[in-house]
Amino acid sequence: MANDTKKPALFLAEYDTPNAIAQAAMKVRDAGYKNWDCHTPYAMHGMDEAMGLKPTRIGVLSFIFGMLGVATAVALMQYTNAFDFNLLNIGAGYPLIVGGKPPGAFPSMVPIMFELGILLCGFATLFGLLGIIKLPMHNHPIFASDRFEAATDDKYFISIEAGDQKFDLDRTRALLEATNPTYIELVEEEVL
Repeated sequence: MANDTKKPALFLAEYDTPNAIAQAAMKVRDAGYKNWDCHTPYAMHGMDEAMGLKPTRIGVLSFIFGMLGVATAVALMQYTNAFDFNLLNIGAGYPLIVGGKPPGAFPSMVPIMFELGILLCGFATLFGLLGIIKLPMHNHPIFASDRFEAATDDKYFISIEAGDQKFDLDRTRALLEATNPTYIELVEEEVL
């Protein structure tokens, strides 16, 4: 009766060495699974290629927002400092002459352009990264495994989630057993 309230959430396979998890990741990738991940105590060189991951889009997002910050700084300073006009009755520009430079001189804008560019780039990087990797995730079924605590110490894990289209209890277990893990566990979650 107690098993009726639980359903499979994922398979968790444990490995002892970095080479073992890299070889296993290539087999899982070649089997066509999409909803799976590798958990290691440190970032491993070459794991992206072993998992078949595409390059991240975070650099493009950061660059776009950084340039948007620079353009915003230039537009704001040109409007408020270089010209004497009133746009939509929201305020007039007020030309200032600072240090003998003419209004709108580029060298006087560089510090503000840099700061606003860095500010928007930083925000885009932070919030873009959190959005792409779906954080914060306060709870995940993988945390129910007692053995998974070793992922931050000295063990390596592959998890294949039940939400994957290719997930089948018998075939997924057989695939993971073929990768020679030291331990395989079916993690279950409660059905609400």
